[in-house]
This record gives sequence, structure tokens and C-alpha cells, in this order.
Amino acid sequence: MITQTLIYYLSQHPSIVTFRWSHIQSWGSTWSFLLTSIAFYLTFCALVHLFLQIFIKRGRTVPLGPIPAAYSLFMALISVVIFSGILLSTAAEIQETRWFWRRSKTPFQWLLCFPLGTRPSGRVFFWSYMYYLSRYLHMFRTFFTILRLRKLVSFQLVNNSILTFMSFLWLEFSQSFQVLAILIATLVYSIIYGYRFWTAVGLPSACFPFVLNCQIVLLGCNVACHVGVLSLHFMKGGCNGIGAWWFNSVLNGAILFLFLNFYVKMYLGKRKEVISEALEEPEMMKVKDK
Repeated sequence: MITQTLIYYLSQHPSIVTFRWSHIQSWGSTWSFLLTSIAFYLTFCALVHLFLQIFIKRGRTVPLGPIPAAYSLFMALISVVIFSGILLSTAAEIQETRWFWRRSKTPFQWLLCFPLGTRPSGRVFFWSYMYYLSRYLHMFRTFFTILRLRKLVSFQLVNNSILTFMSFLWLEFSQSFQVLAILIATLVYSIIYGYRFWTAVGLPSACFPFVLNCQIVLLGCNVACHVGVLSLHFMKGGCNGIGAWWFNSVLNGAILFLFLNFYVKMYLGKRKEVISEALEEPEMMKVKDK
């Protein structure tokens, strides 16, 4: 009974089945809203950081109490709901529309490559819309970083802006690959935010950079899927929204470059700290001997 109820509300509800991406009916669906929101996000983050630099002493942080833990739990639950919803909706969509494309594609190929003429309506695009709206919630984590660490991390700003822009393009151009991308992303985000909640409430953390490794897995899956889309586009007579896909590929490449740059700097920084500590140790021993 509970399972049937969940299936109904996640994939069979009339609001989900009859969804249609529209600039008039869908909140936040216009280009002006997207660009204004991203510009406001970047500007407001810069202003908050500047305010802290001017009015709060260096080294002091803003206490946030249980807010980061509650936020992590909320985002983990949101990610689980979107993952479950798009998974059930994808299964229902494949079952109902397979007659149209089964001669040319397998279900997995459909996940990577929508047939030409696909419109942004129905179950799958409802959850794509929910994922797009959730990207604005992801932006709040930037403020926690600014308030607690007193840092304005450029990678975080650019990453959030690009991912929000990309999720808008998925809906605007009914872009191929988005279903698989959302499934992978929400699964990884549910694990990451669940882990952040786990550590925020005082439970032991992993002995390796857990979040960083999850992000590497996510980027690796995205690269593999992009190769799959490109192959199917030339082998199966074209994928819907391929123009937007090319633009998304450039944006994904930018994220990958920024992430690798950030990862290398962090790794080299830690390595230098270890080397400096190793060099300082003999000096300390000499002082003690004297």
C-alpha cells in the first residue's frame, strides 16, 4: 500500500504526468530570471564577503549552530526524492513510449539520446524541472563557506552558476542525456549531503577525502556519458537538443578544468605542508638536544 502510494505521488500524479515546460506557467523558466538570479547570487556573495572583511575581525567566524546540519539533511532528502521520482518516471515513460523508438534504440540508449522532436513535457521533464529548482538551493551552501571559513571560493561560485545554467538548457531545448545526468547527480548528492549531515552532528568522518572522491566519480560518469551521447548521435541518426549539448559539453569541460585545478592546488598544498613539517622536525630535535 505504501509502495503504491509513493509510486503514485512520484510518477503517476496528474501534476507530474501533464507537466509542460512553459515560460508562462513554469516559475523561473525565462532567460531573464535565470541570468538575473545568477548575477544576484554572484554579487550578493561578493558583498557578504566584503562586509565580513570590513566589519568583522580577521580570524573570527560567524557561528551558525545547527543550520549547516539541518541544511545538509534537507538537501539529502531533496536529492533522494528527485532521484526516486525520476527513476520511477523514467521506467513509466519507457514503458509507455517504447513502441515509438524501440526499433532504433534500447532503453539505455534512450536515456542518453532522446528521439528528434522530443518536447519538454511529461514525467521526466517534471523531475528535470524540480532538479533545476533545486540548483538554487545548492547555492546556499556558498554562504556557509563565506560565513564559517571567511573565504570566497571561486570554484564554488562558478560551479554553481554553470550547473544552474546547464539544468535550464536541459529543459529549454529538451536536451538528450539529462535523465541519466540527473540520476547520477542526485544519487551522488544524496550521499554527499548525507555524509555532511553525519559529520555535522559529531559522528566520525572518513579517513580519506570522501566528498572530493564522490565529486571525482560524478565528473567521471559525466565524461563517459558525454562520449556515449556523441557516439549515438552519429550512429543512430541524431539526438534531440544536440546544439545545447555541444554548449553543455564546453561548460562541463570548464567545470572539469576548474575542478582539476582546484584538486591539484589542494593536493600540492597538503604535500608542501607535510614536507615542511618533516623538515621542521629535525630542527626541533636539535633545539631539544641543546
